[in-house]
Amino acid sequence: MYNQNRVNEDELSTYEALANQEWQNRLAVRSSNNVYNQSLVASLIEHLGKSETQEWCRGLVENFARPPRGGDMAQIKAAASGMADVAIANYYYLTRFAPGRQAENPEVFNPIEVFFPNQQGRGTHVNISGGGVIKTAPNRDAAIQFLEYLASPSAQAIFAQSNSEYPVVPNVPLDPIVARLGDFKEDSLNVAVLGGNNPEAVRIMNRAGWQ
Repeated sequence: MYNQNRVNEDELSTYEALANQEWQNRLAVRSSNNVYNQSLVASLIEHLGKSETQEWCRGLVENFARPPRGGDMAQIKAAASGMADVAIANYYYLTRFAPGRQAENPEVFNPIEVFFPNQQGRGTHVNISGGGVIKTAPNRDAAIQFLEYLASPSAQAIFAQSNSEYPVVPNVPLDPIVARLGDFKEDSLNVAVLGGNNPEAVRIMNRAGWQ
């Protein structure tokens, strides 16, 4: 997310570029104990390697506008207020400030725009809502049926309309605000890779001073 009154879209490009000196004291992001950020760093480990990811993480921390605190909505508020210029956050939290939504707040919603990083390369990092069945599940068949229901068009429509998430089933209508964001290229890394890299991601964030 970026404050369009303080940042031009053509200034933005990649996650990597946010560690550059031009963004010093301009970034807002959640703490390192949040799985969203751990997964982002885990993806960078896979793409860039441990050493380069460590350097990126140090640079990013140096560019924080304030110590991390609060959830994604707090980061968006920081960017909207001018405390920061750019917030690293999941797009659907912005929709909660939109007209007619539960947290409606035009002072937050109006100045903020969404930018999908790394569109000229690997694509934007994606967090997912997912599920599975453990091997000791006492009601395995029922659990599988429930997962199949969650992957149905009707259930995906609930995700899309109630939480403004992108549905995984084609042709399910998007939330109107999300639809205005348009299409984007997503990073195709398997989520299992992110899980495998998670312990090292946490170590890298700790060494960089990302609290």
